[in-house]
Amino acid sequence: QVQLVESGGGLVQTGGSLRLSCAASGRTFSSYDMGWFRQAPGKDREFVAAISWSGHNTYYADSVKGRFTIFRDNAKNMGYLQMNSLKPEDTAVYFCAADPDYIGSSVSGYHYWGPGTQVTVSS
Repeated sequence: QVQLVESGGGLVQTGGSLRLSCAASGRTFSSYDMGWFRQAPGKDREFVAAISWSGHNTYYADSVKGRFTIFRDNAKNMGYLQMNSLKPEDTAVYFCAADPDYIGSSVSGYHYWGPGTQVTVSS
């Protein structure tokens, strides 16, 4: 079992950067695929990025491709989302998710979720 906690959210101006962190508990995190999702007020939770357990394979939503980078440090049980060139439409609560058998863009595919961290981008 894995428990996840996000951090690093905050208020930033358009064009700014933030790095989100996802701290995982449990010795098996290194064998879990991981994803980042976000949810804006009144909208469904949407896929942002995903990374395989090894870190060798990454996937991005078209809306963040070229601006966001997902990476992980299995030795530290940490996952990250580096967000650059932020836009007001990136404003949302960001969640990290993990699963031992799924990597992809579906919310229902991930078994474990963190509580989320708020990212607000001002115009």
